[in-house]
Amino acid sequence: MKENRSEELAVTGDQGPAAPQDPAAKRSGFYIIYDMDIEAAARGNGTNSQEFYLEGEQLMNLARVAGGVTDDLILQLLKDCAGFRRLVHSIGVRVKAGEDADSSVVFVLENWGRTSKYETGTRLRLPCPADGSETIVMLDEIAWSSDDDVPGKIAFEFEHAGVLATASVMLYLHEPYEVQEMLPEAAVNVESEDYQAMIAKSLVSPGNNKRLKAAIAKAKRGEAVTIAYIGGSITHGAGAKPLHTNCYAYQSYLAFERMFGNPDRDHIRFIKGGLGGTPSELGVVRYDRDILRGGTAEPDIVIVEFAVNDAGDETKGNCYESLCLKILAAKNKPAVILLFSVFVNDWNLQDRLAPIGWHYGLPMVSVKDAVVDQFRLKKEEGNVISKRQFFYDIYHPTNAGHTIMADCLRHLFAVTDRSEEDREDIALDQPPLIGSDFAQMRLLDRANYDGIATIQAGGFTATDTDLQLAEMDDDPFGTPHFPHNWMHAGDTGHDSFVMTITSRNLILVFKDSGRPDFGSAEIWVDGRMARLADPHEINWTHCNPVLLYQEETSREHQVEIRMAPGHEHQKFTILGFGYTM
Repeated sequence: MKENRSEELAVTGDQGPAAPQDPAAKRSGFYIIYDMDIEAAARGNGTNSQEFYLEGEQLMNLARVAGGVTDDLILQLLKDCAGFRRLVHSIGVRVKAGEDADSSVVFVLENWGRTSKYETGTRLRLPCPADGSETIVMLDEIAWSSDDDVPGKIAFEFEHAGVLATASVMLYLHEPYEVQEMLPEAAVNVESEDYQAMIAKSLVSPGNNKRLKAAIAKAKRGEAVTIAYIGGSITHGAGAKPLHTNCYAYQSYLAFERMFGNPDRDHIRFIKGGLGGTPSELGVVRYDRDILRGGTAEPDIVIVEFAVNDAGDETKGNCYESLCLKILAAKNKPAVILLFSVFVNDWNLQDRLAPIGWHYGLPMVSVKDAVVDQFRLKKEEGNVISKRQFFYDIYHPTNAGHTIMADCLRHLFAVTDRSEEDREDIALDQPPLIGSDFAQMRLLDRANYDGIATIQAGGFTATDTDLQLAEMDDDPFGTPHFPHNWMHAGDTGHDSFVMTITSRNLILVFKDSGRPDFGSAEIWVDGRMARLADPHEINWTHCNPVLLYQEETSREHQVEIRMAPGHEHQKFTILGFGYTM
């Protein structure tokens, strides 16, 4: 089989080499994807796919979670392509597309290259059936690129967007490598006493319930109620299939509607503003746009979910507390619920963020508190759900995981409903715990800067349309974020972008990108270089907020953005700014 970047593999399971059929000859192996729900998402380039990234420790973590691998030698061999081929004899792929069983599916394995990450590594493409039968690819019959560095990603490509399927990927091992076989697990019993006890453990604090009970009472009276969600990729719905209806946000909204709404009236509104890979540092910038919808929405309940995104928050909790205060200060007195999600390594930032909830008496729900302790138990000891069942990858929940998150919020709603109402409201006239410097944050972009700032765009005159997409609310389609941007397109001149603005704080939001035609830009504030903005530091298309200055009083500043030396002919996109007067 010949393989390179320009001549892709085109071998079906029937045409390709098969694994030994004799059970006695069956090789030891482990799953890296096990019976996982997948969805064909339109990628904007004519491809409809579900992707799993493998670089860094992501492949190792998939092996730990889906395959139960604990052998450190085997895990270390997954770090690079040489070790992968030393360990892996063949790959078994199963795809079951249900109603779309006749669909064409292509299994893709990409290695990142040493010379050019996305261009010089092997790209393996294997057409396979969608009827659940196993297709085998023998690795010793592939002409691997000599420039292969590390495993990059796996993808399943479909003919049409929206196709739902389940997929499994098994790595069969060379002798003498062996792993313990992972047995199938029983479905999670959501009616069991152990399940309900697990859900009850999620309630960190019911908090001051006056605002949440007021929203519940409105819903019971048949009045209009809006429940909104802001957070990262978990709130966006990553891991849920289909994303827009099986995510925890939509499922908990439905639970609230069933519990308190009038079935004869459509009076409970759902707003979802999750955006992958972003912290509360960006959440406080986009709150007015994505949740208040420019003043057209007035949420009664806002769930804030940044407990696994805020490791990169430069303000160390100031933006998170500021966001909570920004919401709480609204005239209609909305309830704020803090939701603490969790990663596969049992980590989140609950210890940093929960004190803010205690400080203001906010209801708090912790998925970590619910599931982590029982992860360590065997079924006979009270285990309800395994990590393989809960996690879609090392960051995001499966449909079962999203259901648990929704049930944790449902439990808070139920506890609040049957509790006596607190007499006094939340006290906001007290010093902040960490800080409130960004509570008045507003978004500035190309559509609204007039009258706020003076801008000379220089060479940043183009508009970038290749933006991070996220399904908002219950929409099945992605909405581009920060469309009113300034882009240096490489051929639009070398002059700097210069902005004069009077403000106390300023956050720049720029576009990260994995594309090689994007380059770095220097950010200068008042004649001094503040930072170098590198869109390849994170290396995928998403919105990156960075703090340029934070001061006690508002004054005039000049911000200059220019392409770094040697990058003058490359691209860079200024998505917008967050500012406080």
